[in-house]
Amino acid sequence: MAVRQHRDALSAARRSSPLTIWLSRHASNCLGALGRIARQPFASFLTILVIAVTLALPASMHLVIKNARSVSGGWDSALDFSLYLKPGVTRTQAERLADIIEQRADVETVTLIPADEALAEFKAQSGFGAALDHLAENPLPHTLVVRPGSAMTGLSVTLLNEELANLPETDFVQVDTEWVQRFLVILDMLQRAITIGSLLLGAAIIVIIGNTIRLDIQNRREEIEVTKLIGASNAFVRRPFLYSGLWYGLGGGTLALILVGYGVYMLDAPAGRLAGLYNSAYRLLSLDLRESLAIIGTGVLLGLVGSWLAVARHLRRIEPR
Repeated sequence: MAVRQHRDALSAARRSSPLTIWLSRHASNCLGALGRIARQPFASFLTILVIAVTLALPASMHLVIKNARSVSGGWDSALDFSLYLKPGVTRTQAERLADIIEQRADVETVTLIPADEALAEFKAQSGFGAALDHLAENPLPHTLVVRPGSAMTGLSVTLLNEELANLPETDFVQVDTEWVQRFLVILDMLQRAITIGSLLLGAAIIVIIGNTIRLDIQNRREEIEVTKLIGASNAFVRRPFLYSGLWYGLGGGTLALILVGYGVYMLDAPAGRLAGLYNSAYRLLSLDLRESLAIIGTGVLLGLVGSWLAVARHLRRIEPR
């Protein structure tokens, strides 16, 4: 009976293809690494938590920049020019000038704000309506609000500004886009700073995982020596530690997404109330699928790199005596 079972086992092993054997070994090492991590829940959780916080910091800053760009993208009116015409220009002349400017290829629209309408709006919004009624004449000029074309570059906008300022009917040109440009430049600087910080934090994750794997190697030193003594290759010994780094990175990336998502959930209601004060229905943006997968993939990659470096450095020092 025993001989028959032994023959059945040998025949089953012969029927297994090399790919099946390779996959079964990797699956065994993968599950074994997960089991060793699960047998030390507190220490493993602390390592995963440190990795998660380290990944969540740049992800949160990226989300802040993403929401800031989304808000600034709705400031279409901030890209307009305000042309204040000279006091002697009549409404008919202002309408004719608006038609001429609107025919330019680099101008999208031109809106005329007559002086009387501007004064009425100022009375309604300033609260000085009674005092303004005592003015002998309207001190406000006619105003043309010019919106440049969507394909305009920064240099083209500057040239358009200079041409409009040199018109004989123009008294003063106010470029409302300058503060938006400053804001966008600040966002670009912050984005680059986040990139640099992310690289430094990534190096910290590699060090954290490498140190964890190093301790694991030291604890299993005798097991590694015995394994090498019976002929195991370095690749065979290295494989479980690489899967340990993979699980640490995967756990850290997943927990980082949970932390970032919880932060967005906590800030969503206050941000909605703030937007309501400005008569806006804006809602906070969260990480999309591509960004979420990028965070998890980054965690896994850093885990593999950290474990590989640790194993490559310390495994050479362990040889059977």
